Amino acid sequence: MDRPVRKDIRLDNYDYSRNGAYFITICTKNKMCIFWDNNDKYKPIADNQPPIVGAHSVRPPKANQSKKIHLSEIGRIIKIGLQNINNYYPMVYVDKFVIMPNHIHVIIRIETDNLLSVVGNGRTMCAPTLSMIIKNFKEFVTKQIGFSVWQKSFYDRVLRNEWEYRNAWQYIENNPINWENDELFCKE
Repeated sequence: MDRPVRKDIRLDNYDYSRNGAYFITICTKNKMCIFWDNNDKYKPIADNQPPIVGAHSVRPPKANQSKKIHLSEIGRIIKIGLQNINNYYPMVYVDKFVIMPNHIHVIIRIETDNLLSVVGNGRTMCAPTLSMIIKNFKEFVTKQIGFSVWQKSFYDRVLRNEWEYRNAWQYIENNPINWENDELFCKE
């Protein structure tokens, strides 16, 4: 039986291990809404708990926004995985992320300028590709929870300038507020 040919969604002849910033979206299989507790996007939690938008993000509460998102156990594991990417790849930084009920958005930055050409044991260290970073992140989450929740592959956008970077940052910042208008929105 012939299988359908999967469309390649990466840029041709682009080196995804080179310096740069990337806007990533990773979705769950079948749009399963499992990253927020009870998929209750309006479940209030204590105001002193940190928001789910991570890495260098401090968002003051808005006057009309007294409800916050409460991550499920899987959502909390995803957060730990994202926060630890830099521990495994010292040249990779997670600048910002948001965990939505059935997908995550991440800005990943690769900086090889400060990379030592040789590590302590004499082996050359090179930057991982974006695909390798995402693959290892997905594997970490899968191993922690005991089964895979991920759709195959992921979506990426190369952020080519400061304007694109700021737009991606703002999109991540506003995604929880605009959840009901999101194309990935899932009704209970």
